[in-house]
Amino acid sequence: MNIYELLGVESSVAITIISIGLMLFLGFLMTRVTKKLRLPNVTAYIVTGILIGPYVLNLIPREVVTGMDFLADIALAFIAFSTGEFFKFAVLKKNGMKVVIITLFESLLASILIFVVTFFFLKMNLAFSIVLAALAAATAPASTVMTIRQTGAKGDFVDTLIQVVALDDVVGLVAYSIAISIAVASQSGGAISIVEIGLPILQNLAMVVVGGLFGYILKFLLTSKRSKDNKLIITLAFIFLFCGIAAIFDISPLLGCMAMGTVYINVTDDDKLFKTMNYFAPPILLLFFVRSGVNFNLSALVNTSTFAGTVPLIVIGIVYFIVRIIGKYFGAYTGAAIAGKSKEVKNYLGLGLIPQAGVAIGLAALGARVLGGEQGQALETIILASSVLYELIGPACAKLSLYLSRSYHREERLKEQVASAPLTNPLGETKQNELAFTEAAIEHQEVAPVKLDNDSKIPLEEVEVKS
Repeated sequence: MNIYELLGVESSVAITIISIGLMLFLGFLMTRVTKKLRLPNVTAYIVTGILIGPYVLNLIPREVVTGMDFLADIALAFIAFSTGEFFKFAVLKKNGMKVVIITLFESLLASILIFVVTFFFLKMNLAFSIVLAALAAATAPASTVMTIRQTGAKGDFVDTLIQVVALDDVVGLVAYSIAISIAVASQSGGAISIVEIGLPILQNLAMVVVGGLFGYILKFLLTSKRSKDNKLIITLAFIFLFCGIAAIFDISPLLGCMAMGTVYINVTDDDKLFKTMNYFAPPILLLFFVRSGVNFNLSALVNTSTFAGTVPLIVIGIVYFIVRIIGKYFGAYTGAAIAGKSKEVKNYLGLGLIPQAGVAIGLAALGARVLGGEQGQALETIILASSVLYELIGPACAKLSLYLSRSYHREERLKEQVASAPLTNPLGETKQNELAFTEAAIEHQEVAPVKLDNDSKIPLEEVEVKS
């Protein structure tokens, strides 16, 4: 019995609205705790979901969780569109094929090792093993990018890391598309044909083309005359429409939305849109991760499964956690060595590829939907459990890789923190307020034409202030 039944609340509308409010507010409160522990927000959201889920407080009814099933698609779309910002062709040309080589080695080696261990050693069935292996390729762009921004790191190591993190999600999605096709075919009991494997790949390629077209159309709709509000509305409309089209054909929106963001940034060089999207996305991502935590099956971790023999899921999860780290590190080392990258990139790039959250959790939710039953639930449970662990150590490992590769130094970071610290003036106003006012003034000047004094060539507004 949940809290709503105890209170006698029967309105489904009231229950849904209150549940969403609780998810948002309690998720926020948990970030206050994880912030003190220097942990990422994703960890806070997943833990919140577990606490308010059926195994602890039971604050969110099952029908509300089921009704929010679409959040996996929307969250993936937001993550993918934002990732497209890092695919500037001018930057990609600097590393070119080297990044592709590193990405293929680090992502595929992790997947191959996971498949070998789960299928041949743990004796799990083909469908589950191959889908879990495909998910191992994905990395968490948000965690890595957040760490880079916090440290102010720069250089070849950082450029390589960002491009590899973005590209391995592409490899992960292609691998997932192939894996889920093989999994479905193996479950049906029929022979696995090339058509069954090739058709999903062709469908994803078609969605990449459609996504790129959407991104190109955005160039003409998001003109400089549009306000930020209208730009946000149009962009969200396109992302939601694209997700709907992808859902019709039961295809992940990840690749297409990534193509949309990539095409837009390259034809416009407008990164302000992505910054605006970053203000809208957090509530959506919070709800998705909290919902994932609510779905987390604690009892399944210690239970054995029919498809896993006598092996508890907690053992499978620990094996997945360790083996993926090994695959990522040595895959990145091998790829960097073949690509002829520096010693710093070879030795430390793998440490920056450990985080795993958004994309993997989103794909796990989609995979659970396709596999269904015990296998689907187990897949999502393992990915969620390992993601919490990855997000606990991932950002620290990423920061360590940036420091060891000399992409930033503690002394330089300390100077940056001192320089960016809030400075209080005699009136009690902070430097941040002054900067905010300056940014607002610049925006105003961009909108309204500036009149110049004929003699001094100084804006009349400045002359009036000085006089």
